[in-house]
Amino acid sequence: MMESEDNVVRSLIMEISTLLKEFPEALERRAAEIQATGKDPELAGKLAKGADAMRDSGNIYLSWARHYAALSEGNSDASDDEDDSEDFSV
Repeated sequence: MMESEDNVVRSLIMEISTLLKEFPEALERRAAEIQATGKDPELAGKLAKGADAMRDSGNIYLSWARHYAALSEGNSDASDDEDDSEDFSV
């Protein structure tokens, strides 16, 4: 039973990681579309900055998720070394 929960936790982290990577990319694409039309450069800038903020926030939350996942698998020495994730090319 516990092995199954470990798999669920790992699977969820992979899904979260994917979504946290895709969301800022989608914001950047939308900002580029708006910028290309020339309609609202201020909005395009806000979306681009929002993408950066979401990327940074995603890194933080993903680091914590991995930390707690390691703890849930019985790794009480869950290291902070994983916090230096390069998942998002910050």
